[in-house]
Amino acid sequence: MITSEDWSDRQSTTTVTVDGHDVEMAYYEATVDADGAPVVFLHGIPTWSFLWRNVLDPVAENHHVVVPDLIGYGNSTMRDGVDRSIRAQEQALEELLATVGADHSSLVAHDIGGGIALRYAAHNPGAVQTVVLSNAVCYDSWPVEFINGIGVPSTLEQSDEEFEAAIAGAFEQGLYGDPDNHREFVDGMMAPWETDAGKRSLVRNAVATNTNHTLEIDYEAIEADTYLLWGTDDVLQPVSYAEQLAEDVTGDATMLPLEDAYHWVIEDRTEAYRSHLADVFA
Repeated sequence: MITSEDWSDRQSTTTVTVDGHDVEMAYYEATVDADGAPVVFLHGIPTWSFLWRNVLDPVAENHHVVVPDLIGYGNSTMRDGVDRSIRAQEQALEELLATVGADHSSLVAHDIGGGIALRYAAHNPGAVQTVVLSNAVCYDSWPVEFINGIGVPSTLEQSDEEFEAAIAGAFEQGLYGDPDNHREFVDGMMAPWETDAGKRSLVRNAVATNTNHTLEIDYEAIEADTYLLWGTDDVLQPVSYAEQLAEDVTGDATMLPLEDAYHWVIEDRTEAYRSHLADVFA
């Protein structure tokens, strides 16, 4: 078992530029000397790179793995004055790829990480080989009511206990089965938001959600092989959006539905998720 503290200790940092602002981005790396294009894992809101800890090994056996914290999340910068929208996160991703020397890449993405991956794949069709999307934001599927509720000024007036209970509840309610069987996940996901700076940053992240940034994507420009590794019982990002993506992207699209999985599909069906990634990146 790896704790959130262990994960943080294994991360590196680099400086990326977002809208002219130099900001620190934290990321985890494995198998740096592997041949071929790296595989980049992108989390969503309100998670961080720790989300992927249990599914990386099958990919890292043969591929350079890069797992960043988005700007405003995890151990990346949380300071004010920097946009955290998926448009801005796409810039940060592009700069991170330059840092690790990647002209080509594959992307594995969940939630708003999926929106970032879709934008990058549409804007750089020759540079993205494979995209794996899990319960990803796309089209008009977001933001959801819970995230809208976080992104209001009154959230910062809540007591720490009220705030932490609300965020922890979102993780627990998005799991399939007994949340007590997933305490490592819930506690790890909560870790970045338990300080005043983290609380403020999460509010800024929530208010930065912008549906226009996925509505404006030319989905037909996505030429990468696309795998829709989707929790079928998710009410936040329903599987119908995966089916629409499979119709619209130009590259080969494969539906890989996972039953008995809600929004946190990586946690709900960890072994099945690992198995699918092993097949995709064999």
